[in-house]
Order: sequence, then C-alpha cells, then structure tokens
Amino acid sequence: TLVIADDLHMIGGHNGYVYETVVSRSHAISKQLENGLRIIGLSASLANARDVGEWFGASKHTIFNFSPQYRQIPLELHIQPFTIPHFPSLMLAMVKPVYQSITQLPAGQPAMVFVPNRKQVRATAIDLLATCVADDQENRFLNANLEDISSVLEKINERALAESLSHGIGYFHEALSPFDKRAVEHFFKAGAIQVMLVSRDCAWEVQTPAHMVIVMGTQFFEGREHRYIDYPISEILQMLGKAGRPMEDKKARGVLMCPAVKRDYYKKFLTEALPVESQLQAFLHDVFVTEISTKTIEDTQDAINWFTYTYFYRRLMANPSFYGLTDTTQDAFNYHLSELIESTLKDLTDANIIEVDEEDDGSITPLNAAMIAGYYNISFITMQTFLLSLKKTTKLKGILEIVTAATEFEDIQTRRHEERILSRIYDRVPVKLAEVNFESPHFKAFILLQAHFSRMQLPVDLAKDQELILKKVLVLLSACVDVLSSEAHLNAMSAMEMSQMVVQSMWDRDSPLKQIPHFEPEVIEAVNSNGINDIFEFMDAMDPSENPNYEKLVKSMGLTNQQLGDAARFTNERYPNVELNFELEDAENVVAGEPSFINVSIERDVDEDQEPNLTVHAPFYPAQKTENWWLVVGEESTKNLLSIKKVTIGRELKVRLDFTVPTPGKHDLTLFLMSDSYVGVDQAPTFSVEAAEGEEEDEDEEMEE
Repeated sequence: TLVIADDLHMIGGHNGYVYETVVSRSHAISKQLENGLRIIGLSASLANARDVGEWFGASKHTIFNFSPQYRQIPLELHIQPFTIPHFPSLMLAMVKPVYQSITQLPAGQPAMVFVPNRKQVRATAIDLLATCVADDQENRFLNANLEDISSVLEKINERALAESLSHGIGYFHEALSPFDKRAVEHFFKAGAIQVMLVSRDCAWEVQTPAHMVIVMGTQFFEGREHRYIDYPISEILQMLGKAGRPMEDKKARGVLMCPAVKRDYYKKFLTEALPVESQLQAFLHDVFVTEISTKTIEDTQDAINWFTYTYFYRRLMANPSFYGLTDTTQDAFNYHLSELIESTLKDLTDANIIEVDEEDDGSITPLNAAMIAGYYNISFITMQTFLLSLKKTTKLKGILEIVTAATEFEDIQTRRHEERILSRIYDRVPVKLAEVNFESPHFKAFILLQAHFSRMQLPVDLAKDQELILKKVLVLLSACVDVLSSEAHLNAMSAMEMSQMVVQSMWDRDSPLKQIPHFEPEVIEAVNSNGINDIFEFMDAMDPSENPNYEKLVKSMGLTNQQLGDAARFTNERYPNVELNFELEDAENVVAGEPSFINVSIERDVDEDQEPNLTVHAPFYPAQKTENWWLVVGEESTKNLLSIKKVTIGRELKVRLDFTVPTPGKHDLTLFLMSDSYVGVDQAPTFSVEAAEGEEEDEDEEMEE
C-alpha cells in the first residue's frame, strides 16, 4: 500500500492538525499491522525536514531536502516594499508598479497577479485597463483577434468579466460560475490574454502556471479580529509556485509587493527553508474524540502510545519552548504530556462525551455524543453546545439558533462595511435574536440561513458565504437529530423538518407546491384557488381524464408548455411517491420495559423498467444531494421518541424496528416516515398498543408488599 502525502508543510497551518492526524494514523496502522505501508511525503523546503521524515518512518538515507533556490525552473524574485499604511491607498499605489512589471515582459509572456479579495480583483482589472487607455494602448494585453474569442465572450455570465477579457485582462475569483472560471483559464493558458488576476482564496484552485507571478499585497482583512493580517507563508509559496511554465520557460519571475516593515521577514522565509511546527495541541479535544470513537484509544496508555506517532510529540522534544514547556528535562516532558492527556480527557468527561473508568486501568468508553461527533466530524465545542442547549422543549427557532452557533461557522468571512446590507436582510427575516451582533460569523450564518429559506437574492459575496453555510448545516442538523433522539425526545423531528427547509429553500409554513419548478407565488395562488394545496393533489388535477376543470387550471397558471413540461417531469420523475405499510409483531404481548418489534414495508411508485432516481431535485441547494429518510416511532402525548432509524428507499424497503414502551397501559403511538429532502411527503400512521406490566415491576411490587 502506498500513501502519498503532498504539501506536508501544510501541517503547520490552521487546519494542519487534521493532516497530521491522518498521516500519524497511517503510520501507526502500518506499524501495528506490519503490512509494509509506504509513505511518500512531498513538501516545500523545510528547516526541520529530518523531524518530518522520521515522524512517519523515513530513514535519514531516504530524506531529501533541497534549498528553495533549487527549482525545476529558476525563480528570479523581486521584493518591492511600500510604506503606505492605509490599505485602499496601498492597493491603488500598487497598480502602476504592477502595470510596469507586466509591460517590461517580452511580448505575450503571461503574468498572474494575486490580490487580497474578490472586490479588489475587479477594481484592479478596471485600474489596469484605465492605465492601458491612458497609454493609448487599451488592447495591449490582448493577444488574439477579438472575432476569434467573441463566441465564448457572449456566453460569459459576468458581463464585467467579458468586457475585461475583450481587452486581454482576465480575472478569477471564488464567486465566478464554473463556466466563467474555465473560460478565463483557457484563454490565459492558450495565450489569448496576457494578464490574469486571481483572488487570494483561489490560490489553491488555479492550475495554470505563468511566466511571471505578482503578489499584489500580503495582507487581508480578518473580520473576526477587525484588522488586516498577513498571508501565511505557505499561501505565498503556493502563489509563487505558479511562476514558471514547464517546457516553455528557462526562468520564471516573481514580484512580491509588501509593507516595508515585512521586507526582511519575507526575504528570509522565501529564500530559506521553512520551519514547520505542529498545531495539534490546540485541537487535541477534537482529535481525541475521533480516536476514542473509533476505538483507536481505549485507555490512557493507548493515549500515550498514540502521541508517540504524532509530529507534535517529536517537536515537543525538539522545540519545547514553542509549546509552552520551560523545563526541558525528561521528567518535565513526561509530566507535561501526562497533564495534557489528563486535562483533555477530563474536559471530555465533564462534557459527557466520554467516560473514564479510573478503577479499571483508566479504560475509556465513548458515549453517544462521542460517536455522533466522530461520525459527523463535528468539533468538541459544537458537540458540547448541542448537549447543553438541545432540550425536549426546543422548537424550530431554537434549533436554528443552536445550529448557527456551531464553531464550524467561525471561518465564515466577515467583511468591512458589510453591516448595512446584513442589517437590511435581518429586517426582512422573521426570526430574531435577543442580541444583535453583525460582526459575529454565527449571527451572519443565522441571517443568511433565513435568507435562504426566504429565497432572497443576495450580493455575490454573501451568496458565496451562504453556499458555505448550506454545505455545512445539513451535517449539523443530522447531529441534532441524533442528539435529541438519543435522549428520546420527539422534537428531533423539528431538526428533520429544518433539513427539508435547507434542501428545498423554503419555510415550514410555505406551500409544498413551492418545490415545483417555475411555481412563483402568483402561480401557487392560482393553483390554490382551484382547491389544490399539495403536490399530490396537483398531480391528480393535471390528469385531463380525471379533472373536468383541467383547461381552466392550466390557463390560470399562465405557464408556457416548456415550463409545464418541467413541472410534470419533477412531479412524475423526481418527487417521491411512496406507500408505507407496517405490522406490529405479537401485538397481544407487548410488555412495558421490553423490546417490541414492528415490520415496516415501503414501496416507491416507479415504472418497472426504470430505476428510481435518488438524486434530490434541489435547485437552490449548492451541492448534489441523495435523498434519505427517517423512520420514527413516537408517542405524541408524552413527546417521547421510542425508536429511530435512518434509511435509503430504492424501489422498495423492508425493515424491522424495535421499540420499548416505558410504562404499562394503553399507548397511542405514531410511525413517522420523514424525508430529509422533500416537503410534503412525510407520513404518520397511528396505532395503539396495550402494554402489560414487566417482570421487574411485578417483583418491585411484591417486595413493597
């Protein structure tokens, strides 16, 4: 087995602990199974390459560390300092030097310019074009006939980009459509345009190299800290790594424009090997939850042994002061490690995520919360928040507030001058918070999630933020379902309903008809006026042989034939129509406190010659989604959840559920079938059981007598 660990220097970055854990686990498994796993690590030049290599088992003869000067294509790097403290003025002052650097290139040599953000990408494109016009050469960066590329330019979604491309300046940022991104890279790679501006966030996405790379500024605004902070060195290395086209350039050029006070710093770290330290210590709780839930760590000795496979362990001995260790003796090292393990385990125990048996050699048992956090890859802090906040009485509004408080949303960018637009959106959404903080990424997630339910049109930056939120929130809602159901709370179904709301971009009070393509409010109103309130009623009404008012209905909707066809395809091919049947096993012998069983049969209405399409029709959800369902047995009078199972329904499904009635007597129960993706398809047949007293209860009564 071969594992290739690329960009190993990234273990020193913010999320490097994940990479470190994966490589450490691979090495540990290899050692324990003795299966001859090979690990090849690739990295930028490192000051402590031997530590990195030996960490995953490389011998000193198989560790090769080259100076940064040794590149496939030599890089001629120029560092240009600036003394302007005001950021917008600094960006403006850099435009002329960028223009001059590009114009000094031999004719047609491509130049890639990295700028801090999407807004600056557009501004710089306009400024460069204005400079070209001032020089009376507005098409100096265009290396193709406009007629040859006009057919593609007409298909560009962002018109400002199409105009910029027509003058030889392309730009690439995170909010561009996939087609626009491909078009820009294609034109740049083919040499049709000479200049491509790239936002910092896309440094890892862009694949095309250039003869020259210009890093236009090395700072970006960090909303959480309300200040401008420096790019990580690893990001600058990634940007400069785009300089040099294999098989074309004999040498590459790089220009780094930075604050004057940082000149020596960048000169040192861009021309010398990079030191890499572990970030594991700051995220130890999350790592332990994962390792304990997978039974990699089953007692305190396992935890100590696990540490020996980490890069952190090796660097703690080599550079103790970096990790807060002042005493460098072996005893102090061992004590520090033991304290780290004990304090982490104590925090997890206090949070009811794990259980440590001090009497049984410190054996560690993952509790339900650990299994949930490990399965969904949820942070310790988020899991703790869910455990403390999700109660039997939590309603939909509470779940919305709790989910958006997750630490997973802390990396949502908060930008300068964004408060005004967020305030306007907040005024239009229905759910409010007691405390308003437009600078909080959690509050921003709270607003943008509601904007999604309301299908609001957002500016491109906020739309991109909303996309990140939506990609994370379904996992968090599934975790909420598991947390609530593990406590036997029937309001777990509120989290299920919110999952439907997220996928279909609608509120729980909205008409299910809103899911049908082209069904705007006026169309829904027209359909409602015909006595139709859900999709199944609409499907029946659209059968001319069954509905004498068919012509009137079609006319009232005001849709074209193509739009009606889209609606028909959705209702007939995508919207799930399932039949639910169930039978209670041994219904006469239900005993309180003992498991009973119910056999469930679900059949999907689909043609025999067709395979069911389980991909959800969700035009407002930013990722592909496969439909899943929850089967729940609950008692609505007591709000108790007695059984739950998550299933996928193909053509048909047979499943056996076990549930336990807690007390003797009559219980009116409901079997809920809940979709995680569609609104209006849930089913809730009821049944009653008469539970006899259990043996334990009989014995207790006899003892009392």
